[in-house]
Amino acid sequence: MAQHTDLGVKGEEIAFHYLVKKGYKIKARNWRFDRAEIDLIAIHKNELVIIEVKTRSAAIYEEPRDSITTQKIKFITTAAEAYIEENEIDLETRFDVISIKWFGEGKYEIDHIVDAFLPPFN
Repeated sequence: MAQHTDLGVKGEEIAFHYLVKKGYKIKARNWRFDRAEIDLIAIHKNELVIIEVKTRSAAIYEEPRDSITTQKIKFITTAAEAYIEENEIDLETRFDVISIKWFGEGKYEIDHIVDAFLPPFN
């Protein structure tokens, strides 16, 4: 597996455990629809929460959350709509981003951005 893929898997695992500790009920991990993937889907305080996890090495100067493009947001929101329909979910939905800077040797910094973006208008 490529180094960036390994880092992404570590980041998603960190985010998963972080959310569980915060009381989120994880409903799905790496849920796919067409070309889109949702990293984590959870229920928290009677809301459906769609979570995008971005992990970067601390050596990279870009903030992990800054790598989420408009196209990526469209993919995520389209996949979220499909998940909601497929599972007949009737809850308010929000889109969060968990940004992780990896320093190595199990050291990291996590930033949970609640309501990070809204679905685009088509």
